[in-house]
Amino acid sequence: MNPTAVIAEDEPLLAQALQAELARAWPELRIAATVGDGAAAVRAALEHRPDVLFFDIRMPGQGGLEAAAELADAWPADAPFPALVFVTAYDQYAVQAFEAQAVD
Repeated sequence: MNPTAVIAEDEPLLAQALQAELARAWPELRIAATVGDGAAAVRAALEHRPDVLFFDIRMPGQGGLEAAAELADAWPADAPFPALVFVTAYDQYAVQAFEAQAVD
């Protein structure tokens, strides 16, 4: 069974570029959903239970860090939590991501 992912990115062109790069670098990965805000990311992740989440740090309404925290609280105990990749072009958010247990 191929791994699955959810992409949360509010800029459609960046979401498409990320999906294209992932298809090139990881052809086995199936994108289960692409959404544009944190609340939709939480819903899509709970619905699809992907192996990997790609969350933009800065999105309208709820950003990636907040969505990840909400998702961690809501995630079913009987399922492994997905790998979480924060995507951002803003250096200042790297510190926040590391404070939220990011590893790289």
